[in-house]
Amino acid sequence: MRQPTLFLTVGLPCTGKTTAAHRIEIEQEALRLTKDEWVKALFGPENPPSAGDVIEGRLIDIGLRALELGNNVVIDFGLWSRDERSALRQAAADRDATVEMRYFELPPAEQRRRRDQRQAQAPHTTWLMSDEELAEWAARIEIPTPGELDGSEPIGDPPAGFATWDQWRGYRWPPSVS
Repeated sequence: MRQPTLFLTVGLPCTGKTTAAHRIEIEQEALRLTKDEWVKALFGPENPPSAGDVIEGRLIDIGLRALELGNNVVIDFGLWSRDERSALRQAAADRDATVEMRYFELPPAEQRRRRDQRQAQAPHTTWLMSDEELAEWAARIEIPTPGELDGSEPIGDPPAGFATWDQWRGYRWPPSVS
């Protein structure tokens, strides 16, 4: 059995993550797990944050099981925090899988152009996003370090209050909507 790979797409909306995830899915024979598709299917025009977290968690569980079965997986949702990426890197390592992290970044003007184009051409695939939201999100993302991207940087310990990354992962991605 081949060693599976977990592909992580990291970046803000409208930077090319899903396009790349589709390409990875085909080229690497990977199970593609795209949160937005699930949220759209379940909630239509709504995008409830608490449900999104649960859906991400369920997709991660599916992806980790697929890794255990020897399948490549691509996780297609922003992963803006270093802790999220560390938890997934550790989960992959615990399953003897490798990780390839891909970071997507564009100048704000190009990001807005792509947002406007997507909204005009495929509104069923997205939600309205204001310029203010895009700027707020850009201020919140923790850009991966070169060592994170190439895998040379150690994962490190989970945040204070958590004994393991699995424990933190269960906290970050709750099993149900409360």
